[in-house]
Amino acid sequence: MQVLSSLKSAKLRHRDCQVVKRRGRIYVICKSNPRFKAVQGRVKKR
Repeated sequence: MQVLSSLKSAKLRHRDCQVVKRRGRIYVICKSNPRFKAVQGRVKKR
């Protein structure tokens, strides 16, 4: 899964990709092609 700064481009990769918000993070999931998975909004550890 890739950590991306812009999920707009990740959404446009494939027609089956969908943006989902879970636990304060934004995910791009793609059932037909799982290599397009992406996430945005990770918490930085100190």
